[in-house]
Amino acid sequence: MPGWMSLPDSPDVRLGRSFYARPTDLVAKDLLGCTLVLVDNGVTLAGRIVETEAYLGSHDLASHAAMYERGRESLSQSPGSVYIYRAYGIHMMFNIVAKGTDAQHGALLIRAVEPVEGLALMAERRGRERPQEFASGPGKLCQAFGFTLADHMRDLATDSTLWIEPGEAPEQVLVSPRIGISRSADLMLRFFDPASRAVSGSRRGLDWRDVAGEATDRPVR
Repeated sequence: MPGWMSLPDSPDVRLGRSFYARPTDLVAKDLLGCTLVLVDNGVTLAGRIVETEAYLGSHDLASHAAMYERGRESLSQSPGSVYIYRAYGIHMMFNIVAKGTDAQHGALLIRAVEPVEGLALMAERRGRERPQEFASGPGKLCQAFGFTLADHMRDLATDSTLWIEPGEAPEQVLVSPRIGISRSADLMLRFFDPASRAVSGSRRGLDWRDVAGEATDRPVR
């Protein structure tokens, strides 16, 4: 078993803290194909992660580490911590602190998942019938899973009802600039599975291997 996997109290395999204690953009890429799992009042909700965005330290002007005191404090917490905030005063955003040992801040946004379990509850919460529309965007995802500010700073490495399980990586991973930002807008830090119908934005991008190279797994800055 790889070092970044650990066994929780349940028999399910989850991603351990060392998975998240790596460069933010590498974690964002490697989460594609993994499964976000929440047990909500006895109902299991799960979705395969198909789109993420990485937000780095204070040099990344789109990162909350560069803009907000709460963001800097949250992004300095232990890798695997959940960072929830409300965007535009309306939509919840589900982020995960992820950063290498030499980084002070870093987090990634889960933009979209493909629902695989708990579809009836997600449909009720979203008022939609097509599963690919349940969590095809960060606000939709939080509505489908029922995430609120009360979930801020939960720990994916230890939480008994919220975790991420390893999965099979997509056949192809594409990268593009992040969606809806005006600062550091040229950074190629959005990662997605172009074969998924649940991806929230354009499915056009560059193959991450052409941008990063196999040796470094790092997008061009």
